[in-house]
Order: sequence, then C-alpha cells, then structure tokens
Amino acid sequence: MILGLTIILILVLFLPFTVGAVEKNLEAFLFVMGILAAWISHVLDGELFTKALVDPIHITLAVLIAGLLFKWFQSSIEKGILGMSRAIPSRLFIALVVIVLGLISSVITAIIAAIVLVVIVSVLRLERKSEIRLVILACFSIGLGAALTPIGEPLSTIAVSKLDEDFFYLLELIGPDVIPAVTLFGILAAIIVNPARREDGLSANLEAESYPEILIRAFKVYLFVMGLTLLGAGFEPFIERYLLGLSPQILYWINMISAILDNATLAAAEISPQMSDTTLISILLGLLISGGMLIPGNIPNIIAAGKLNITSREWARFGVPVGLIAMVIYFIVILIFYV
Repeated sequence: MILGLTIILILVLFLPFTVGAVEKNLEAFLFVMGILAAWISHVLDGELFTKALVDPIHITLAVLIAGLLFKWFQSSIEKGILGMSRAIPSRLFIALVVIVLGLISSVITAIIAAIVLVVIVSVLRLERKSEIRLVILACFSIGLGAALTPIGEPLSTIAVSKLDEDFFYLLELIGPDVIPAVTLFGILAAIIVNPARREDGLSANLEAESYPEILIRAFKVYLFVMGLTLLGAGFEPFIERYLLGLSPQILYWINMISAILDNATLAAAEISPQMSDTTLISILLGLLISGGMLIPGNIPNIIAAGKLNITSREWARFGVPVGLIAMVIYFIVILIFYV
C-alpha cells in the first residue's frame, strides 16, 4: 500500500510540473490519481464518493456566481477602478488594492480576485517593473486571504473538508497570522511600487469572458476539488506513517516546495485531523507563503502571469526574495507564539 501511495505522490507532485499534457488537463489527472489513491488505501466506498461529490459544491458555486457578476458588471468595475485611482492618493490606492483583494478573495474566490487584479493593473498602466511588483505582492495577499474561508480557494476547501470543521474554522485558526500579513504586503506595495503612470506597462485583453468560458472554469474547479478530496482520503495511511511524527518547524520548511507545486495538492496529501493546531498552522502558513514565490505555486499567480505576460524569471527575481523574507518572519512567529 505504502509503495503504491509513494508512486502516486511522486506522479502527482512532478508530472504537472514536467509534462505539458498533464499540466493542461490537471483536473482530470488529479481525479484519476485520487481514485487510484483511495482504491489502494481501501477507502473508496459510497460514503467517500458522496463526500467527494458534495465538497466542491460551495466553491464551485462561488466561482460561477462571481464570474457571472464580474462579466455583467465588468465595464462599471473598470470605470470605478479608474475613478478611484484618480481620486485616492496613488500610494494609498496601491496599498488598498493589495489589502482589499487579499481580504475579499475569501468571499469572491482567489480566481476572481486575480482577474480583478489583472483589470486593475491594465487600467493603471504603471511602469512595467512597478506593475510586476504590484502583481506579485497582490498575489501573495490573495493567496493568503483566500484561505480564510472554504470558498476562497481549493486549499481551504480541502483543509476544512479533511478536518471536518465549520465555515469559520480557518479564519479562527490562521486569521490572526494571515490578516496582518495581508496588511503588511499592502504597506510594502505602497512603499516600493512607483505610482508614476507610463505607457509601456503590462496590459491584458479586457474583453469580457463568454458564458461557456465561465461554465468550463467552474466545472474545472469542481473536478479539481473532487480529485483532491479523493486524494486526501487515500493518503491518510501515508500521513499517519510519515508526517504525524514530524515537528511543525520541519513541516513548515518542507512546504517551501509549494513554490513550484500547487499548494492545494500538497494540503490534500499532508493535512490530517490527528494533527495539533500548531502543526496545522505551520503547514498552512508554509504552503500559503511559499505559494507566492513562483508562478506555479498558486492559482492567482498562474492567472495573473498568464494574462499579463509576466515571465517566470521576472516573477522569481522579485517573488523569491520576498517569499523567503516572509518565511523567515513567520518561522520566528511560530517559534515565539506556537511552540
């Protein structure tokens, strides 16, 4: 059993990063791997399959509804952004973009928050270097803030499901750490992003999405979370044998691989109800912070970089140092307050 799960874990962690066909069909791939993991662990029954069908409903509906609302009101949103950017002092506006998107991503989902970010950056038309910095800091913020509710992003959906907790569990567990981080990323953006407007900045095609595109995205989120639910249940024996005995500090730094691997997949493979709050906090903070360091680490990064044509090198040049500093700061926080 352990050998089979180890092989599946290796495939899940590295094939999406190395094989283009798997990356393009990630949702279907994870669904198949989830079925295999649950079958190998002898937990694939009607109860688990029902749970896998139910768990993705809330985040899927959130993505669908938010996507439709954004399509219907996109023109008004663009005009509102432009008006606010002119009415509010530039550096304050930049800070508010990062902070507000981070906080509301737990309600409108990380996916929609990232799309709104693309619109904001395209409207502002700052100098390219400044816009890249703004995008990366905002994606750090969105990745953290979206984890506060189970509808914000797949990682939080899976965490709440595996732990069998209520809607506000993650807000209570990591909110005291995440909300200050979101605020600090906003302050950092106000300090280091040059608000001067230029015509050579990033831009994206702001044409409204079609209804089929919105529906397909919602279906992909549903299939993605369903696969992760099955995967998480299948990996319980692996977690019990290899992860439950590790210290929170070790798990925190191990999760730096979230910089190159999707953090929701890692959460599905790592989190267990048997873990203490300190261990869960260490795992989640490690995943959430390092997920912003490189483009593949989180959904908002992938959306923003893809639509704004930010290269992996441009992202890493700024994202890695910021992420490493944040990792060190929160490691100290964990040592002081949770150990």
